[in-house]
Amino acid sequence: MTNVFEESAQEYDEWFVQNEFAYHSELAAIKAFMPKEGQGLEIGVGTGRFAAPLGIKVGVEPAKAMADRARERGIKVYEAYAEKLPFEDESFDFILMVTVLCFLADPFRALREATRVLRAPGRLIIGLIDPDSPLGRAYEANKEKSKFYRQAKFNPVGQILKWLEELGYADLKTCQTIFQDSATVKVPQPVNEGHGEGVFVVIAGEKSGAVPPC
Repeated sequence: MTNVFEESAQEYDEWFVQNEFAYHSELAAIKAFMPKEGQGLEIGVGTGRFAAPLGIKVGVEPAKAMADRARERGIKVYEAYAEKLPFEDESFDFILMVTVLCFLADPFRALREATRVLRAPGRLIIGLIDPDSPLGRAYEANKEKSKFYRQAKFNPVGQILKWLEELGYADLKTCQTIFQDSATVKVPQPVNEGHGEGVFVVIAGEKSGAVPPC
């Protein structure tokens, strides 16, 4: 999975320029749940397009070409995997993951790892493509045409909420944005509560205690 992001880091990075209003809509949705302070980590930091403007200084990214671009944006990047994070227990006040879980063979294991390195009460923020939204269904139907999403498995929002409940998260919230094809977005999209309509959904929850045993 790393190969396409290794080989096409520049193409990936340029998407955010070519689709600037969709990108800023995603940022706005994430900001709706961002804590005002604390030490943050982005898992799957990519080229740093989210961490940098959100003030997150530490990231994890297995693709070196992506990690190098994030470093140019001032992020301290560890070349590691979401399922095995190189940090001690309870190292961060909040953690961000944007379109990461859909590329992992074991997303629940990655969520457990994120929970391990998150302090209580800390916030986990997850941005994802909602496969149950109208545009999400179109993404799923056409993902073979996408260099980046070809091997993705879009997890339903309900499944992720269930996993977070199993891991002991409380105060679970969702918001959504981007209600038309990103290539046609010419102004920032609204950020609405809930999920099921916007293709980009953000989930946030508060870690309530120790990680439940396996």
